[in-house]
Amino acid sequence: MKPQKPSKPSYLNFKKDDYAWKPDVDYRKNPEKYRVGKGEQGVLICEPYKSEIGKYWRFKTEEVAKESSEQIFDLFKTYLEEKDFVGADMSRKYLQMGFTRARRYFNYKGGKKYDEENDYKQLERGTCDPEKAKAAEVFFKKWKEAEADENYSAMKKDWKNKFG
Repeated sequence: MKPQKPSKPSYLNFKKDDYAWKPDVDYRKNPEKYRVGKGEQGVLICEPYKSEIGKYWRFKTEEVAKESSEQIFDLFKTYLEEKDFVGADMSRKYLQMGFTRARRYFNYKGGKKYDEENDYKQLERGTCDPEKAKAAEVFFKKWKEAEADENYSAMKKDWKNKFG
């Protein structure tokens, strides 16, 4: 039997104090405090990486997504060369988030999945903006390319064993 999807977004029960990533930590100076986590967790919090990578993160069109994903992938490679796992992992998370957000905008008008004014009822899918689907595909390929990088995979495994 399939588990039921929550009827309300999980962020409504968010407990900031329990969250592993903190906005007041400099993760370059304190990399040991960084946790890999699941998916995109921490991506919009971990500085200075959020500021370094986030300024390139765009997915409005396929062309914009190509430029954005290439810039972020270049940062990913630079962080790997510098043996900066946190930067590489954050870059990978931005590539993943490019995919998931573009898909969200493809599936839901304006990217909104829940109706705040109607007890967070999930909105109907179906705007199907083909440009967002193309942007999502661009990010998906770069995300998977980053995850397949052998150096990154080894660093990630070591990091998770050491820090979590």
